[in-house]
Amino acid sequence: MKRYSMLLFTSFMMIAVSIFCALYFTGGEGNFDDSRIRGSVIVYTTLPAEHVSPLAEAYIKNHQIRVTFVPMTESELLQRIKDTGKADLIITDSRLLRRAAGSGWLQPYISESEDAVVDHFKDAKGFWTGLWYDPVVFCINKDYMAQQNHIPASWEALEGMKDYRLGITDFMAADNAANIYMFMVAQYGEERALEYMKSLHPKVVQYAKYLSSPPRMTGMGEADIAIAVQSEVLRYVGEGYPLKVIYPEEGTAYTLTGAGLLINGPNTENAKEFVNWLLTDEPQLAMQAKGFFFMPANSSLASSRQFAGKNVVLYTQLADYSADQRRQLLDRWLKEVRFN
Repeated sequence: MKRYSMLLFTSFMMIAVSIFCALYFTGGEGNFDDSRIRGSVIVYTTLPAEHVSPLAEAYIKNHQIRVTFVPMTESELLQRIKDTGKADLIITDSRLLRRAAGSGWLQPYISESEDAVVDHFKDAKGFWTGLWYDPVVFCINKDYMAQQNHIPASWEALEGMKDYRLGITDFMAADNAANIYMFMVAQYGEERALEYMKSLHPKVVQYAKYLSSPPRMTGMGEADIAIAVQSEVLRYVGEGYPLKVIYPEEGTAYTLTGAGLLINGPNTENAKEFVNWLLTDEPQLAMQAKGFFFMPANSSLASSRQFAGKNVVLYTQLADYSADQRRQLLDRWLKEVRFN
């Protein structure tokens, strides 16, 4: 009896120590030693909580600054930043950063870290800087690929292919999915973009609800090819799914996430430090540990080397459509493609 009691006690202690370590090293809210905190930063963001929580955890652990992310929709963010003095920073799509800067809600900030970001990923006057981007790619099931003489290396080639099953996320389900269409409209015009989507429509197995669904379906053999954001494809590649990533050679859509300092922020100096940190390898590693793989806007980082030689070509025209314009474009796509 004593033997089993000792085993039970030992097991209990091991579980207790594991829980303590997990809470301590992730900087869990309410469990971090507040005496070590030397400041705070308040961030408005349109990013999902699962993307930003690793950043907050890593930063408080290694830099003793508490970062509070306040998730909200695009419209909420553009409204909330008008009430100045409540937050320090916004982290969101570059499309919204350009609008915020143009409306006078951001203050310029230029640093050595920001200087390493290429010009087309940041504001020329320093009002915002890109942090990472997520291009749209093709992913192909390797078993399907082994049976083909040719694989599509371009949007044109994909359009010309016959007899394949295509996975894609519904453009109404996520802004990152809608960006595929928005960039095509910006690059080629609305009529050509609609024509292209009509040509793909008969091959679509399912207009999925989530960004993760098309690569998962393709990896499981439920689709042959998917149009998907790279971060989701790489997550499934890391889990062992038989997928090949292809970057469209004539260019592709993408989502660029960036940061901008708000005017009259209560913790501006801390926010500047945080922006500098976001342009290092540490946040990339923190997100990758949770299964999120984005391409750093700072190409000098060690974490960007895994993407070296990929020859990613991005569309040159910006898809800076307002919420109303995006809604009108998507309404027409729904009527003439999705439900036609």
